Amino acid sequence: MKNLRLPIFLGAMAMGLAFAEDPEFSAADTAWMLVATGLVLLMTPALAFFYGGLVRSKNALNTMMMSFSALGFVAVAWALLGYTLALSGDGNFIGDLRYLFLNNVGMENKGAIASITIPHMLWMIFQGTFAIITAALVSGAVVERMRFPAFLLFITLWGLFVYAPIAKWVWGGGFLADLGAWDFAGGTVVHINSGIAAVVAALVLGARKDFGRQAILPHNVPFVLLGAALLWFGWFGFNAGSAWAASATAGLALTNTILAPAATIVVWSLLDLMRTGRVTAVGLATAIVVGLVVITPAAAFVSPFFALVMGAIGAFPSYYVLLWRAKSGLDDSLDVFAAHGVGGITGAILTGVFAQKAVNGLFDGLIAGNPAQVLIQAFAVLIAVVYSGAMTFLLLKLVGAITPLKAAVKEEGVGMDITQHGEEAYTSGEGAILVKSEAAMPVARPKAVGGTD
Repeated sequence: MKNLRLPIFLGAMAMGLAFAEDPEFSAADTAWMLVATGLVLLMTPALAFFYGGLVRSKNALNTMMMSFSALGFVAVAWALLGYTLALSGDGNFIGDLRYLFLNNVGMENKGAIASITIPHMLWMIFQGTFAIITAALVSGAVVERMRFPAFLLFITLWGLFVYAPIAKWVWGGGFLADLGAWDFAGGTVVHINSGIAAVVAALVLGARKDFGRQAILPHNVPFVLLGAALLWFGWFGFNAGSAWAASATAGLALTNTILAPAATIVVWSLLDLMRTGRVTAVGLATAIVVGLVVITPAAAFVSPFFALVMGAIGAFPSYYVLLWRAKSGLDDSLDVFAAHGVGGITGAILTGVFAQKAVNGLFDGLIAGNPAQVLIQAFAVLIAVVYSGAMTFLLLKLVGAITPLKAAVKEEGVGMDITQHGEEAYTSGEGAILVKSEAAMPVARPKAVGGTD
């Protein structure tokens, strides 16, 4: 089998952990990966709190349900088909079917990677937690208006036909890996991918009925802070777990996962102070996420000092794109593009700038005399942007041909909690009041496939 060029495994080798051709099972590595898998899985419920706090009370439950549903629909699709499409075979573009329905995925410490010290099934499900959180991230652009059945169908298909191919190209020995594009833990595969999908989804669905007409404010800022804190905690599994071992590489990734967001917090707070004289809690929580996104592709490729530099630089593009988006007609409701798309692009490019072979043992970036790496990283970004954008558009049109994408205006007015789930986050909330006042009013379904009345 072709040796898959997953930077995680190569990073471990570079830190002095090269394994034999037939490696021994490692209890220490397995123990760490058990923890890391749980941490990454926690990120999706954490995202539910982060997103849920940012919307209006009548839509809080529906917003959180979008993340929680990914734990089921995306996970099952990954196990049955997505894993084998993403991480099997010698092809440059898509995997084969050797792991279809988890066939040949057992407790042995061999699998898609020639040298591995943890059970194959553990590695499979660790990778699956990445697919889950990536699909859930897209929901932030369509909250408060996308019908739940349409969302379920969309994220299931998206995980198979958008996430899995890009994972193959970057992490599964595909053509971007062969080109030398590096993404340690998901800057391209996870964040650019979801950020571009989010902006396309926002454009296809159109704006919420109240967008641009009245202030749409977060209903529970403490939820936002709680979600950000849990995301940061889970991100240690996301980045440090991507070493696949209890190793020095994991230690470097974890250190950088603390330092980069710390620097982003400082710069973001200073930008807020200079612009408004205040630092908002939502802004600080957003800064944490942006810093985490920026360092993800470079977590084990740069020194801690340059992690600080990346976190500081990364604050600027996301901050100003967020301000631009708020003044535009684009209803990317929770700024997935500014945080994840722009942050992911920034991190991927800066990986090509600040990577040092003296640190990672694998490749140099611009500052170490290899400017070509920046161009390679930029090319990988371009491929991810084009593919994710085009396929997301096509999948949304396909789903829209099967079931309406967007809730009717009256459904939006009542609230997505009541109309999509028949229950509410708060029984005395805004939706409950509207239900009482509109109980006798028929709810119209959208006539157009795209969801307009």
